[in-house]
Amino acid sequence: MTVLHATEAASVHMAVHARVDGVSVGDIERELYDERSLVKQLAMRRTLFVFPRDLLAATWGSASSRVAATELRGLAQDIEQAGVADDGAAWVDAAVAQVVSHLSGGQSLDVAALRKALPVLESRITFGSGKWTQEGPAAPRVVTVAGARGDVVRGVNAGHWRLSKPQWASMGAWLGEQIDRLDEASGYAELVRRWLGTFGPGTETDIVWWLGATKSAVRRALADVDAVEVLLDSGDTGYVLPDDLGAVEPVDEWAALLPTLDPTSMGWKQRDFYLDPADVPYLVDRAGNIGTTAWWNGHVVGCWVQDDDARVKVIIRDPSTLPAAALDALESEAERLTAWLDGVVVNTIYASPQMKGLTLS
Repeated sequence: MTVLHATEAASVHMAVHARVDGVSVGDIERELYDERSLVKQLAMRRTLFVFPRDLLAATWGSASSRVAATELRGLAQDIEQAGVADDGAAWVDAAVAQVVSHLSGGQSLDVAALRKALPVLESRITFGSGKWTQEGPAAPRVVTVAGARGDVVRGVNAGHWRLSKPQWASMGAWLGEQIDRLDEASGYAELVRRWLGTFGPGTETDIVWWLGATKSAVRRALADVDAVEVLLDSGDTGYVLPDDLGAVEPVDEWAALLPTLDPTSMGWKQRDFYLDPADVPYLVDRAGNIGTTAWWNGHVVGCWVQDDDARVKVIIRDPSTLPAAALDALESEAERLTAWLDGVVVNTIYASPQMKGLTLS
């Protein structure tokens, strides 16, 4: 899947479960925190993802670097406005260096513990605007910059698997090695190559949106991976990898229940080919975030929720459009997910109108 969305911790585990039979929470936790073959990294569109270890070098020099630069500018400005330092960028760089140095011994600490250990992180700033304006310590945003740069990492999760309570660690200590990051062009090329391998064909618009990059960066990356133009059913120009031009083999009918912000649901910006535009107001929030989804043969046909007993219930947008086999398959998926969750209720702040039971006029 190239990467897994990790904005909500539970989505990582549930995205894997949807695709891998027999996988347990413990299996996923082991890969995240023991084997460390999967690593959480802030990257495209300032979104937290789980990356395969071998893709980190690409994002550190490209998408994550772009996010880090944006975060640095914003925090530096707030530092200067708060009167903490005349040179906000230099202050942030020095604070990040202290965090990295403090964690270099191999320990893992949450932000509160880092604040106690490093007085510089107690510096207070005002951020946000309008009714969302608030004052607080600079610590979380300093750590965010360090994380986006790939200097520190969200290590062991101190809470339940469905919650995000990271203990921060030195990236080098966490991985047990130093990984040389790719330059920007090579990094974007590798990310685009992986994206095309997972999601191709896709349009330039899709890739620019997913990558959170400029058109020029995407066009250069497409050229670097020798992407081939193809004509899509929509009439748009799409791109595939040069070894992906053969006929597509037919697949068996399939059903799936995917979590909030699943990588497939969020894989493309232009979604009409798998999500009926008429259903968008019900299944996607105003910011473009997709809640839980129910799929039948490559199309989103509804969503799913949990009842008071933690049972998974499928909500189909228009049951009359689906054959009995689809309804039966989706019900089987609901039973499989209910059993896997084993009484755990997964909440989300990205619940779609359909998940909330809202009726839209």
